[in-house]
Amino acid sequence: MMTRRTVLKTAAAAAAIGVTAGDAGAADSSKNPFGLVYRDAITSNEPGKVNIHPVTYKLGGLDIVANVYTPAGYSADKTYPAIVVAHPNGGVKEQVAGLYAQRLAGEGYIAITADAAYQGASGGQPRSVDKPQNRIEDIHGMADFITRYPGADAARLGLLGICGGGGYALSAAKTDKRFKSIATLSMFNSGRVRRNGFADSQLNTVQDRLRQVSQARAQEVAGGEILYSGDANLTDGQIAKLPFEMYRQGYAYYWTTHAHPNATFRYTTSSLLDLMRWDATDQIDLIDQPLLMIAGSKADSLCMTKDAFAKATGTRDKELFEIEGATHIETYWVPKYVDAAMGKLTPFFARTLPSGRT
Repeated sequence: MMTRRTVLKTAAAAAAIGVTAGDAGAADSSKNPFGLVYRDAITSNEPGKVNIHPVTYKLGGLDIVANVYTPAGYSADKTYPAIVVAHPNGGVKEQVAGLYAQRLAGEGYIAITADAAYQGASGGQPRSVDKPQNRIEDIHGMADFITRYPGADAARLGLLGICGGGGYALSAAKTDKRFKSIATLSMFNSGRVRRNGFADSQLNTVQDRLRQVSQARAQEVAGGEILYSGDANLTDGQIAKLPFEMYRQGYAYYWTTHAHPNATFRYTTSSLLDLMRWDATDQIDLIDQPLLMIAGSKADSLCMTKDAFAKATGTRDKELFEIEGATHIETYWVPKYVDAAMGKLTPFFARTLPSGRT
């Protein structure tokens, strides 16, 4: 786990994303019985309301820790459509993935979001391994679990991937036809960024970085120190000078306003051997299910959603929706932008997973 700088104050972080500290909805995970850090999170399970159910299941021999959200008035004797929600890179189920899972449950769906293997509260050693094949298998595993959950209708299964989880959702849905429809929010193509740098800003160093990554793998398997990438301890001034708004706002979100002790930017350097040869758009034409891709109109990651959308030629039922005025991170928590995203997700899943309420 990376060490967060205690000097990064909530007010300073909120200022970096243009809001007051109060507006940011800063949360302390220790004050929520379920560890949730998003605005209007569930604090107790009450009859007749959306409830949350912490669960653990096995996947590839590892313990996966997840939260299942059930609709108001849920009964195991009824049937409900279900939605798998995949969290962003470095995120955990208690942050934005939980927010959208709770909102979807409010619309009548059973929703599941799990911590990725080797991350969050889920098992796996060494910690913070971040390989595409693992993240994709996590999505298949959530589908395995939720389609056997009491009341879940396996014939009405949807998928929502957020940020890096969006890229992995596209990859999972290419072959997993249990998913009847797919949506992404602020999709982040982890392979492209790790390979080429954000906005293809590191193309001239690809080979040098690959050699460094190869050496990190060799050192790891020889029993040496496990090296990590993505670890950072930046000053406020350094954060302000980062060239991409997504990263500047990301520090505020993950380190302060919506911080969770299980969330980290950190990943094993050897993971890059897998990340740098992978791309979220590889064979994306295999997706023939309905596809909705949502991103902020001001997001500096918007180009990734547009690129994937153009390459998704296997489905005739697809839509790209831009949330006017939103940046990448703002789609995670700003109420009006979350409402805008839900305003598209709700009719999309209602249409593609019909008979949404029972």
